[in-house]
Amino acid sequence: MSNELDAEEKYLELSDGRTLAYSESGDPSSSSLVIYFHGAFAVGDAKQVSPFLLEKNVHSVYPTLPGWGTSSPRPRDTPYHVTLASDISELIIHLHPHDLNLKIFLGGCAFGTIPAQMLYGVPFDLFPFGRSIKGCLLLSPFSPFRLHKEYAKAMTAQNYVALGPPSQYIPFNLLPRMSSLYMKSKLQTLEKAVAFVRDEVFGSLREQDEDALEEWREEHVKDEGQIQRRLAQNMCRSVQETWDGFFEMTDVMHADWGFTPDALDEEHNRRPILIVGSPGDTTAPDAMAKWLAAHYRNAHYHSVNGGHLAALFHINDMWKTLFAF
Repeated sequence: MSNELDAEEKYLELSDGRTLAYSESGDPSSSSLVIYFHGAFAVGDAKQVSPFLLEKNVHSVYPTLPGWGTSSPRPRDTPYHVTLASDISELIIHLHPHDLNLKIFLGGCAFGTIPAQMLYGVPFDLFPFGRSIKGCLLLSPFSPFRLHKEYAKAMTAQNYVALGPPSQYIPFNLLPRMSSLYMKSKLQTLEKAVAFVRDEVFGSLREQDEDALEEWREEHVKDEGQIQRRLAQNMCRSVQETWDGFFEMTDVMHADWGFTPDALDEEHNRRPILIVGSPGDTTAPDAMAKWLAAHYRNAHYHSVNGGHLAALFHINDMWKTLFAF
């Protein structure tokens, strides 16, 4: 069964005048709602949906985070988690205005696990829809650097400089701005972006990742070039309006997320959180996934072989597991 959908981007004008872009699939009248957050250099994309979610008639919504794609940057005088809770609340009200039986499942990959964790953990007075959350899926997750004191020990030297302490010590956002010059050269045209995805993303796949990719591709799409082109298109789209989302990534990683995982109350801890890590992940090291598993009281840790992309190739089974809790 093919799950390649023609999901066009939609736009919600927020109460503060900003725009929230999103894409959706499945049954919009369903009381089961999945909200899934993308990682870096991506946008909310519902074109490739888990077959399991389609079979369950779930309404799947993929917001584009602030400052990425055509979603407006957030106001810098408001903490990230506060803006996120407000934006997603407005989106839920827009899509499900009268549903009193809403069951929300959160998900995210890499950087997208941060907003997923924020909505899972922030106080209910800030995000009242938190009481409707039934579970959360984190693929290749990042831990909160402010609380995980040893987060940098498992980082590569490159990521230590780009995401670790130097990203906060060196002023004027200099490191992200230098990185953006390199990425701009790779995203000047779609053809260059496709070459970057082919050589840098797929070219670095470990043997275990390649096996998982082949299995995933057989179930979802037949043409690997199709996957690479779609990823490249989304990379270009993600910075077509502004680089604000990229520039603030490290600040968000180091910021106060609005809660402390091991201090959540019983009502928050009632919702299961499935954490999927990989020993070969050098971008979001497995040590971060294990830290999260040790600090969320209702955490379930699952390990997959491979590198940073490995968890994505198992997403269908992971949704099945989360829904079964």
